[in-house]
Amino acid sequence: MLKLLNQNLERWALLTLYVLLVLTMAIEVVRREVFAFSSIWGEEIVRYSFIYLAWIGAASAVRERAHIRIDVILHYLGPRPKALIYIFGDLIMFLVALVALYWSFETVTVSWKFGSVSHGLRISMVWFLMAVPIGFSLMVLRLVQSFIQDIHALRTGEPVFEGNKMFD
Repeated sequence: MLKLLNQNLERWALLTLYVLLVLTMAIEVVRREVFAFSSIWGEEIVRYSFIYLAWIGAASAVRERAHIRIDVILHYLGPRPKALIYIFGDLIMFLVALVALYWSFETVTVSWKFGSVSHGLRISMVWFLMAVPIGFSLMVLRLVQSFIQDIHALRTGEPVFEGNKMFD
């Protein structure tokens, strides 16, 4: 079960959020164009689904090593130097993610303290503001997994996982 979650957690969350976003947007377009009526809750669902989609997608990109990078020099390096460069890059991203995770909780705690709610759905803003800490927590988890894989590759001399190529 844990292996299945590890492989597909972000994928299923992204699929669910994307379907929710598209269906809600389609319903709102039909309501606006056909019935000349729209709702504020539909716009909020689309907005907050997109925010969660972006942060969970960023964590998924960390797992798949799909973030944009310039890797021309890496093609000329052997497995060990390449692994060291990936470890260094992941270490910098890990530190940034930890700092961002720490500071992202400040907005959540302020919203919790003052009890702010969304305008249309009348749901606590904490649920929507938690997208950032959840995204960075998933990034930290995926970076730790990446460290473990890269250190193993460094020790054994195996090629480091570079992510799936887009056009290969």
